[in-house]
Amino acid sequence: MEKYEIRNQKIINAVIEKANRVCPGSLALIGVYGSFATGDFHEKSDLDLLILINDERGWQLGSTFIQEDMEVGHDIYCTTWENLEDSALYNEPNISKLMDSRIVYCADGKYAERLMLLREKATSIMSSPMSKEDYTKAESMMKEAEHFYLSAVISEDIADVREQAGYAVYYLENAVAMLNKKYFRLGTKRVYEELNLMENKPDRLYEMIESVVSADSAQLIKESLSALVHETMRVFKKVKTTVPLDKKSVTAESVGGTYEEMFSNWRNKMYIAAEDNNRHLAFMSMVSLYAMILEIAEETDIESYNVFEIYDPYDLKKTAVEFDGLMNKYLSEYRKANIQVTRYRDIDDFVGKYLK
Repeated sequence: MEKYEIRNQKIINAVIEKANRVCPGSLALIGVYGSFATGDFHEKSDLDLLILINDERGWQLGSTFIQEDMEVGHDIYCTTWENLEDSALYNEPNISKLMDSRIVYCADGKYAERLMLLREKATSIMSSPMSKEDYTKAESMMKEAEHFYLSAVISEDIADVREQAGYAVYYLENAVAMLNKKYFRLGTKRVYEELNLMENKPDRLYEMIESVVSADSAQLIKESLSALVHETMRVFKKVKTTVPLDKKSVTAESVGGTYEEMFSNWRNKMYIAAEDNNRHLAFMSMVSLYAMILEIAEETDIESYNVFEIYDPYDLKKTAVEFDGLMNKYLSEYRKANIQVTRYRDIDDFVGKYLK
């Protein structure tokens, strides 16, 4: 332990001395995080430093090198206040540098105070009940995982599949952490330990991730990753039902004009599709309708509309009729807002009233 402490202190002293020489005033503070902060270091552990700089000149303090006598690589990176301010917003769970760094040098007490305020901000976010904004942040990580999962599925070469699966696992682990409003403290080698302590996760999360990283064929990677992603998505859906949505009530302002827009864009297309047996036109019209309904539902407390339940590719006439039924159901939102559908007898009627 002593030789590591001596080595680490020499690195820290060198950073301080160089700062005084080449960029006085640029170095705010130095903190130690990672394995030497948690006590989880080994003989090949490098020193993880928070080198917090005040200005552009401070970038000169960064360095990467290999220490040959111990066969250890070091990457001495600088961090700006802007970096830490972003970390304090808890947009991703790898914020141990902000939260756990043990200060070993501070140029001025005001810098330590500023760091503590950022930690308090992050702590406040993580300790508060799950909000819609929190869920959206976690969901964005999950969507990244799904993106790479799909890339893995359509890849053929095992190296490509492994690459995409690796990204998928990375984002999925981050997504689970954020779904639990936690951050990773112990590093990649102990990530299973941290994930297993989280409440909202698939029951066999460790085993499913291990199946992905242990798979020895492209097909097995895909199958294992598919199980992992689907089980995690199921947990996300469960948590979503507990999140306060903070949606606006249905009002004339929030839904007014939407029925008319739906009618204009897709209602007649459904009947044309039925006449021409154009499945693509019918299907894509329904896709567009559903996208609009989802967009409205993001902000407004409307009913649920299962658009694709009515689609029958072999009976487009029936589908068009049921599409009308769906549109009629949507009129209930207008009734909630006490508004009427805007209709005119003909164009002359429209022009006359439009110009009044």
